[in-house]
Amino acid sequence: MNPSPSADISPVSRGAWVAWVPMLFVVLWSTGYMGALYGLPHAEPFTFLFVRFAIVAILMAAVTLATGAPWPADRGEAGRLAMTGVLIHGVTFMGLFSALARGLPSGVIALVMGLQPLLTALAAGPLLGERMKARQWFGMVAGFAGVAVVITDKLDFGGADLAGIALAGVAVTGFTAGTLYQKRHGATMRLRSGHTIQFAAAALLTGAFSLAFETGVIRWTGEFVFGLAWLVVVLSLGAVSLLYVMLRHGQASKVVSLFYLVPPVTALIGFVLFDETLGALALAGMAVSVFGVALVTRQ
Repeated sequence: MNPSPSADISPVSRGAWVAWVPMLFVVLWSTGYMGALYGLPHAEPFTFLFVRFAIVAILMAAVTLATGAPWPADRGEAGRLAMTGVLIHGVTFMGLFSALARGLPSGVIALVMGLQPLLTALAAGPLLGERMKARQWFGMVAGFAGVAVVITDKLDFGGADLAGIALAGVAVTGFTAGTLYQKRHGATMRLRSGHTIQFAAAALLTGAFSLAFETGVIRWTGEFVFGLAWLVVVLSLGAVSLLYVMLRHGQASKVVSLFYLVPPVTALIGFVLFDETLGALALAGMAVSVFGVALVTRQ
């Protein structure tokens, strides 16, 4: 008998899952900028990503083999997993890290990426058959408005070039497409072998771009190793796994609305750890984002 698709998920009750997984995901995903902040000064973006994805693929392959976890049943399933990896991990982060490397202000990137929940909600209807109520659409708009308010003091379009904005657009498009593709075709994905295939595909893509367009030079400083380790463990193994669990159990539009909470939580982390300012306007924006997400996700 083949193991069930959810064999890699701990048998946690649905009530407990609803309570802690979304909150933990938002916190973990919000710390992702730290890995890029520490790593990108010491490696070109495609090279940095190639090393990150290759390490994750090797680790997950070892875990899959050591635990005897099942692999995809056929090439078609493996191909669909690879496509998700190319979109969610490869295209998304290639666009995002390239935009950061070009010096695109973080506020502009956050604003562009804030379009992702709206784009997903618009596409989830015709592609996935998901329907949203008027209350949920209002929540989506409110969530984006809250994000815009939170990052107001970080918006600097004077420091943004069109190429950088276009790269951020590539990132949001890749993540939207990958999320929808995973929701539609990844219901039977087993996390261990699925992660192995997805990150291997992303490593092949970023490795090819690194060979074609970059020098491949890496300065193995303490900062780079810390940033790399953070992205491998916290983002690739932790946050992405939680994202897939949520997509398996919930509507794509509801799950991606959680990304409206990322800029507020990131601002809080910056305030606590890096002495960044956090004014009344940002706090008001956080409240609006939380209100918007609540409208989208509440039963």
